[in-house]
Amino acid sequence: MKTILIAGCGFVGRAALLLFKKAGWQVTGLTRTEASAQAIESEYQCRAVACDLTQRDELAALNLPHFDAAIACLSTGGGSVMEYHKVYLEGTRNLLKELVPDRFLFTSSSSVYGQDDGLWVTEKSPAQPEMATAKVLRDAEELVLEQGGIVTRLTGIYGPGRAYLLQRFLDGNTVIEGDGSRFLNQIHRDDAASAIFHLLNLEGVAGLFNVTDGASPTQLEFYSGLAEYFGKPLPPIGSLDLKRRRFSTNKRVCNAKLCSLGWNPQFKSFLSAIPHSLMKGDHLG
Repeated sequence: MKTILIAGCGFVGRAALLLFKKAGWQVTGLTRTEASAQAIESEYQCRAVACDLTQRDELAALNLPHFDAAIACLSTGGGSVMEYHKVYLEGTRNLLKELVPDRFLFTSSSSVYGQDDGLWVTEKSPAQPEMATAKVLRDAEELVLEQGGIVTRLTGIYGPGRAYLLQRFLDGNTVIEGDGSRFLNQIHRDDAASAIFHLLNLEGVAGLFNVTDGASPTQLEFYSGLAEYFGKPLPPIGSLDLKRRRFSTNKRVCNAKLCSLGWNPQFKSFLSAIPHSLMKGDHLG
């Protein structure tokens, strides 16, 4: 039986955990708190442990066994540059040094692409972000790649209980910025998890992979589609939001490399996911 550690059992991590468990892997979850670890054990019937990954001695004290694979699917509490450095860079470094798994996968973000020309970006495109947090992610990526690991660059994640753009649209709080020509790149949580699962089930695969649905609509196209689907008016035009984290970038993220290895998203676009995943029960709100 193959063994895997999933460090960071949040929105995507839990979905990945479920896929590996269903496939017969022996899964161990690693969370920040004992309460989260107990919740994982109760819900998924697998082992879960808690520690602060930024403290290598805490990780070492767990005395974890050797794993066939490990996933760093991490997130920060506050999102400051300091938190990014501690969690993504130091936490990942500690995992690599303490676990030394046969395979290692780090979930990064397409925010590392600083392009603003609206063109397609691939894994061969320069990744020279201006945001300080994205620069930390690049440092963590290089750390993993130097060890022969896998880096997945996820675009905007959505799914059940997490559909921020849709919720704002339904609440009437959306403003189309400028001429609406900025591109949106997204991935459904389940497709992000399936990409991670797919890559770790392929022998000899390493390197960078963009994880996105490939639709890349403009903001105007996206909200026009929502307006037509729900029979609501198009949101008003407004000024650019200079405080938005991804304001300075504008690109279309290509998933051709990952698709060439046999992966394809279940949800080809955000609109295609609405009737199947985003409008059931209390998934919104």
